[in-house]
Amino acid sequence: MNLSDSWAAKRPVTARVSAAEAVLADLRAAITSGELAVGERLPSEASLATRHGVSRSVIREALRSCHALGLTETKSGLGTFVISDSIARDLDFGNYAANELVEARPHVEIPAAGWAAQRHSAEDLAALRGLAGQMRDEDDPLVWVSLDAQFHALIARTSRNRVFESVVVDIREALTRQSETLNLVAGRQRRSNDEHDRIVDGIESRSYDVAAKAMAEHLDAVRVALESVVGESYSADRS
Repeated sequence: MNLSDSWAAKRPVTARVSAAEAVLADLRAAITSGELAVGERLPSEASLATRHGVSRSVIREALRSCHALGLTETKSGLGTFVISDSIARDLDFGNYAANELVEARPHVEIPAAGWAAQRHSAEDLAALRGLAGQMRDEDDPLVWVSLDAQFHALIARTSRNRVFESVVVDIREALTRQSETLNLVAGRQRRSNDEHDRIVDGIESRSYDVAAKAMAEHLDAVRVALESVVGESYSADRS
């Protein structure tokens, strides 16, 4: 039995959080404390699932966030390995890094919300309200992040600007991974629901400025949450 197996055999102490949050917090604590050392292979998904009494899908959710935080790397056919004992300066969300999303999204999604306010149909508004309501009622975090991506894509489509729509579709997977990680690490889900409601209210107002302001506030809250995770500034003058 190697060190990672002996660690997995012990029962964790968990708080009243979601299953994936508990798994991520447990892994993160073990890695940053050195209990799971840099270079060490993590226990199998089956071992981790047994340790926490959860499904493998929950384990995979936590492992994706471990990777996004720069703590682990998965090697095909070999397993997942610890590559750092501290969170990366920037977060990895697949095709795009956090700083790239922070820099780009305001130039696309803020005007998209503004134009959506002026150009939406009754059907568009009903669909946006429906998505916002589904997110507020959704308990499954994986379903929620999928709905979140749909919400932002629908706003871009409602702007009637195909450039905005194309960009948001292109970054959709990265947005899903970002939301997943921030929900686990920074508890963003409930606050995002409130911000989404304000965006829909802004679009319903048919005021470009009101809708754009609501989207700007949402994106700024996401930026602040990212900064709280990495301990770095994502301001425009960040080198």
